[in-house]
Amino acid sequence: MKIGVLGTGTWGTALGRLLSNAGHDVMMWSPIDQEIRDLSTKRVHKNLPGMVIPDAIIFTGNLEEACRQKDIIVFAVPSVFVRNTAVQAKPYIPDNQLIVDVAKGIEPDTLLTMTGILQDVLQGHQRLVALSGPTHAEEVALDLLTTIVSASRDEQAALTVQKVFSTPKMRVYTNKDILGVELCGALKNIVALASGIAKGQGYGDNARAALITRGAVEIGRLGMKMGCKERTFSGLAGVGDLIVTATSEHSRNNRAGYLIGTGLSVEQAVKEVGMVVEGIHAIPAAMKLSKEYDAEMPIVSAVNAVINEHKQPEDVIRELMEREEKSELNRY
Repeated sequence: MKIGVLGTGTWGTALGRLLSNAGHDVMMWSPIDQEIRDLSTKRVHKNLPGMVIPDAIIFTGNLEEACRQKDIIVFAVPSVFVRNTAVQAKPYIPDNQLIVDVAKGIEPDTLLTMTGILQDVLQGHQRLVALSGPTHAEEVALDLLTTIVSASRDEQAALTVQKVFSTPKMRVYTNKDILGVELCGALKNIVALASGIAKGQGYGDNARAALITRGAVEIGRLGMKMGCKERTFSGLAGVGDLIVTATSEHSRNNRAGYLIGTGLSVEQAVKEVGMVVEGIHAIPAAMKLSKEYDAEMPIVSAVNAVINEHKQPEDVIRELMEREEKSELNRY
């Protein structure tokens, strides 16, 4: 297939390599001229050590060229740039275009997921798929075993993406609950921040396991009130992605949380990470959704208190531990 990948960050480039090595015709777009020159000539990515970019991949700064006459268009820009990129690409995207979004986030003003933004901007009959799961680019780039979920209300679109992205190293499952899958992808980043903050404060595995587990409950609680499927939250896009993001050394959210926990300011932590920390951008939308759907989310609220209200992590952690006693079975 002819595939256009919009975005040359770590995840977009790792997927571009995977697709090219699987025999597909891949063109990758970036708005940054120097980035295009470096990737085209050096065939390496500065944030993906050990990965060699196939010679067959073409890099371009021409968005029309990246979108025209493609079987699949992959949106791989950070979540904060999805709307603007979609606006620019709209003239070149036809009806019935199969579009795969791999960014994870929720727009704070509209509370739309990434495919919701694409639908809002394109206003056509595109076939939209969210590709999400426990998939650190650093491991996919080295052909380490990985699983992922192709989610869409259009079952045939999800099956097509499943077939195209499946390789001996990448196993793809399908799921019709695209809203649930996208919620998981956005909100797990906030829990990963919490996990990192706890580690930075000197707490151990017990505390992090608790945060991950209760964080999964919070995400599921909100998702159920929004009409999502319960099994999504215990699946790969739910608990699977949450575990890897909240524990891995590759997780920029986990890393940023750790740095904040050690005493760095949010700005200093983001600068140290050197890449977009999606969890920070997801917090305002999560707080609004929690209020709108009357879904209690104490861990998300605690991270918001540290990130946006500038409260001390030790004070927020103490408040979490001193909350009213409850039964674990009162999930929703």
